[in-house]
Amino acid sequence: QVQLVESGGGLVQAGGSLRLSCAASGRTYNIYDIGWFRQAPGKEREFVASIRWSGGSTSYTDSVKGRFTISRDNAKNTVYLQMNSLKSEDTAVYYCRLNKISTCCFWGQGTQVTVSS
Repeated sequence: QVQLVESGGGLVQAGGSLRLSCAASGRTYNIYDIGWFRQAPGKEREFVASIRWSGGSTSYTDSVKGRFTISRDNAKNTVYLQMNSLKSEDTAVYYCRLNKISTCCFWGQGTQVTVSS
């Protein structure tokens, strides 16, 4: 199995920054990609960003383009989400999800991000 541990969430003022980390452990081979999702109260979980483990190509939802940056450290099996210019609408629980080449999906426990206006 794969274990994912998110960290870095917290309370920040609008316009501020946070960096989330997602550390993978266990059977971390044949990783296809790792992504970040978020879920605000009363809303469905939505895609935020993802990064391919091989090659590093990235994808973002439109609402975070230009503000969030996803990156990876293959040696540490860790993915980061740098979040700048945070808005109140970014408030949510952020989850990372790991997809293997032939298996979907492994989820972390989530980390709370609260942006105060």
